[in-house]
Amino acid sequence: MQRTRAGLLAACIITAMLAAALIFSGTWSASGDKDWKVTDDGLLEYSVVMPQYQAVPPEDDSNSSLTPVSFSSRGQMIEGLLRIPSQGAQIKGAGNGSISIPGIVLLGGASVTKEREQVLAKYLAELGYASLALDQRNLGGIDPQGDLQLFLKGMEPTEHKMVYDALAAAQILRQQLAIDPENIIYAGESNGGRFALIACALDPRARGVLAISTCGYGADAAITSGRLTDPMMIRFYRSIDPETYMGKISPRMLVMIHSRNDTVIPYEDAKQTFDHAASPRSWHEVGCTQHGYCREMNAFIEDELGKMVS
Repeated sequence: MQRTRAGLLAACIITAMLAAALIFSGTWSASGDKDWKVTDDGLLEYSVVMPQYQAVPPEDDSNSSLTPVSFSSRGQMIEGLLRIPSQGAQIKGAGNGSISIPGIVLLGGASVTKEREQVLAKYLAELGYASLALDQRNLGGIDPQGDLQLFLKGMEPTEHKMVYDALAAAQILRQQLAIDPENIIYAGESNGGRFALIACALDPRARGVLAISTCGYGADAAITSGRLTDPMMIRFYRSIDPETYMGKISPRMLVMIHSRNDTVIPYEDAKQTFDHAASPRSWHEVGCTQHGYCREMNAFIEDELGKMVS
């Protein structure tokens, strides 16, 4: 289960204040590894290289082909499923006559496997979009307290690596002959939506981001209220909070879809996160009772993705 923004950050701050006293923050380096750093403002920066990846022969699956893909990323093998629709699929908004297909990096919520994410991936294929769904590190689960301790020691937090994994997946999509490298979109549900938002902000070539049933952590609100005061903790918590990056997604399109009845991430928390976004942006609400993707979202997904592709 995902934690709400207020509950997660409050728990993290209490634990972190105790842990910070045991860690000598002077060992932390502003630049860290040569290809990774967090700025003074708490913005994550990566230099992304094309990952080495392996793919087995694809299998036909209804209106698309499905290919298991594995790639090395930040010291770990990441497994994914690449779904590519048939060339006959029609994509709303892509009227340039090209056979190239838009690609979507698809990130599930905590405990959601790449296989379970195929419900949404199959619908995207029906619309004419390829997708690469990942088994994220820890299957999308997070440990902010443990990541903070790594950060204070000058080591790379797992949540940062999960953003990099998404950026690497986009590079793999761009290498596929059937996929248009200039029409790559990030999409995610719940925790995956958080990583999708950050990755889109860091990828200037991305066309936009679709975030379903997600929210940020409210780090800036905690800073303003005085609950978060330590400079190193501020830098870390801002670096993992999607709200820090919302203004960096523009001029690409940002779309958030949320259910009024979501009992895992409250509607109000998601709306507060959306309010941090710059234009162009779009907000949609549905009435389904489940957390994450539901079919009531389909019309919004089709329309908004169609606006993102060229």
